[in-house]
Amino acid sequence: MSRNPFNEGWAVRTKVSAFAELGGAGSEWVSVTLPHDAQISSQRRSDAPSGAAGGYFPSGAFEYRKTLSVDEGDQGKVFVLEFDGVYRDAMVYVNGALAGQHAFGYSRFTVRIDPYLRFGSTNEIRVACRAHQDSRWYTGAGIYRDVHLIVKEPVHINVDGVRITTDDIDSERAVVEVAAEITNFSALTTTVEVTSSINEEGIAEAATGGSPLTLLPGTSAVVRHRLYVDSPALWSVDFPSLYTCVLQVRAEGRVLDKESIPFGIRRLQIDPKRGLRINGETVKLRGACVHHDNGPLGAATIAAAEERRVRLLKEAGFNAIRSSHNPASSALLEACDRLGMLVIDEAFDVWTSSKSDFDYATDFVQWWERDLEAMVAKDRNHPSVIMYSTGNEIPETGARDGGIWSRRLAEKLRSLDPSRPITNGINGFVSSLDLVLAGMKQHQAAPDGSGAGVNGMMTQVGDMMNQISASEMVSERTAESFSVLDVAGMNYGDGRYVLDKTLFPNRVIVGTETFPGQIARNWELVEAHSHVIGDFTWTGWDYLGEAGLGSVGYADSESGAAAMVARPYPWLSAWSGDLDITGERRPASYYREVVFGLRSRPYIAVHRPEFHGRAPLQTPWSWSDAIESWTWEGFEGCPVHVEVYSDADEIELILNGKSVGRTAVGADLAFRADFDFTYEPGQLTAVAYSDGIEQSRTHLNTAEKRISLEAQADREQLTPDTRDLAFVAIAVTDGNGIIHPGKDRAVTVTVSGAGRLQALGSANPATEETFAGPTRTTFDGRAIAIIRPVGEGDIYVTVDAADCETVRLQLRSVASTTSADRLLVS
Repeated sequence: MSRNPFNEGWAVRTKVSAFAELGGAGSEWVSVTLPHDAQISSQRRSDAPSGAAGGYFPSGAFEYRKTLSVDEGDQGKVFVLEFDGVYRDAMVYVNGALAGQHAFGYSRFTVRIDPYLRFGSTNEIRVACRAHQDSRWYTGAGIYRDVHLIVKEPVHINVDGVRITTDDIDSERAVVEVAAEITNFSALTTTVEVTSSINEEGIAEAATGGSPLTLLPGTSAVVRHRLYVDSPALWSVDFPSLYTCVLQVRAEGRVLDKESIPFGIRRLQIDPKRGLRINGETVKLRGACVHHDNGPLGAATIAAAEERRVRLLKEAGFNAIRSSHNPASSALLEACDRLGMLVIDEAFDVWTSSKSDFDYATDFVQWWERDLEAMVAKDRNHPSVIMYSTGNEIPETGARDGGIWSRRLAEKLRSLDPSRPITNGINGFVSSLDLVLAGMKQHQAAPDGSGAGVNGMMTQVGDMMNQISASEMVSERTAESFSVLDVAGMNYGDGRYVLDKTLFPNRVIVGTETFPGQIARNWELVEAHSHVIGDFTWTGWDYLGEAGLGSVGYADSESGAAAMVARPYPWLSAWSGDLDITGERRPASYYREVVFGLRSRPYIAVHRPEFHGRAPLQTPWSWSDAIESWTWEGFEGCPVHVEVYSDADEIELILNGKSVGRTAVGADLAFRADFDFTYEPGQLTAVAYSDGIEQSRTHLNTAEKRISLEAQADREQLTPDTRDLAFVAIAVTDGNGIIHPGKDRAVTVTVSGAGRLQALGSANPATEETFAGPTRTTFDGRAIAIIRPVGEGDIYVTVDAADCETVRLQLRSVASTTSADRLLVS
């Protein structure tokens, strides 16, 4: 009757066979704390098999080991290891015996280990896994999500055996149905009392219920309690109210098992006339597609990083996340529940047709049902999860057999959870790939290595994709695949939005993936049409792999001879997110905030003057490489281009008290005003006017000459467990908080006391520097250090850089009694 973290005390090494070890191969074991990415510290190289897709990280096979001591008196209890995610092809061994395996790299899975334990002794747990040319992005490798050890009595609540539904809600009360699967592994017929108690967060008990249950030996049964909560606090984006259901199984006055499950009370409704409604209120999805990596941490899914990501995305104006293109971590969903972020949880990037040489398509037919079951078991009690997606850009969706598979997956999900709608990110272009296969092959064979499969074709085709997606051919090909869905997810298919209102009047649409540069046009369609419920940009948060997808080059410059979606080494990240891999907002994020109607103050973005006059070479996923800075030393008297994002009618730019121009907003791009003039240090002011009246203004100031190093932690108090982190923002400034983007420094971070340096990085999308070392060069004046507690006590952080005074920080790691305290971010 315990569920404890099982993240500490592990060791990892590169895996080789026993025969290879006899020949002297192999490496030493290195102590690690989970979650851990075994790939992120690997030496990247230009000839890595993963190429740009995997960020030029090498493939690898790894194995982990840990010891577990169990008391002799625990014989007869059920021991289960719960893995939230192992990438991939996990093989779990206990004392040398294979106890379980799991092919998919993103599903939560459990392994029962008590049949293999030696009670009263020490046991060895080993986990083998690998990553090798099996994805279109950086996956990481290893035990990269949390592990828990679950120990239960013979009569117990099954792991993931509780389902809480709240389908019947009104203003006076909510009906909460609790269904719990109970198993009797004992040799005797047993009668137990099962009770349910619902507690509102921070408030007293809201409802209780109970019932007896008799179980024959070796059988299971489902107990259902129908409870009534008066005046329920409904969960929503703005008010993410949570309850906790506490279940107990008792026999003869003794508690045999106990589970505490957080959940929310909320009602979902979807139709083409009123769109998506949550608790009766229409909600438009301001969506961000996100990959699973955490930038400098690699794939390591540490709860505090997931919490920070959700918080920063919400602060940037998003209210929804699409987990692209794999099931989200439990830690991410917990954060979305607490902070009020909606989630489309996506199952697969491939079905039966491969996109990479050794991807999940080879396992799909044998594993898809179990992986959908795992996703639903993980998701079903999370109020943040509002939709399931069966896949992303699946080529089969345009073929007859794809209609069969589409229906199988959708009906499987409905059998597991009928309370949530189902979608699929269908790309009409991809669904008709057989008709453009010759062109795709030609692009992949490009002698300069710039081929990038489907993404490469998309760059060449550009707006033609919409024409293809909206064509009669695609309408016919995808009709069955769309028909099985509750919501038609469309990747780069906004050309269908208006068309389908007539062709398919019952079709509800969500833009599951869209180009960042088209947000103004897309959002206008979302707001104008009730049957279009939202837009999900690619991407909300920059990520590792698909290196250079959103890059910007310039004609006649070394930085880019052509617009390529696959950049050569040392490119590392996609460079396509509203937020970069360190969590800093990029200009596109502020533009999107204006489009969403969430920002009225103008935002100034300045193009790098060294490229002035050169034609930018961009992909459909690119934004301009402008930054929010008026510090351009060495370019005094040179021409400069400035963008201002605003929802006003006009923008006036004032430089050092003198107007340099006043122009209409939206002449070239909606919500944007453009200016060309001569750079001069000082203060640049943007004034927004509507109907000739000033609405608001903003300023940029030039940094003073002196150089200073600043470092600030997102919080000073941490909890000494494996889920917590502190993020230290490092900046090269003038001492007054104004960043010097052109005076980057190699920064060295030293950590002592009750913490360690988990990662050090910058947003630089093309660098040979590692995230694992103590020194990293800032990018545009910024870097980030990630500190992990290793016990209770003080943590001392020093930050050094040439020509700068040392910065010293003191954090503290203090034990907390509640999970809410543990993950509280100031």
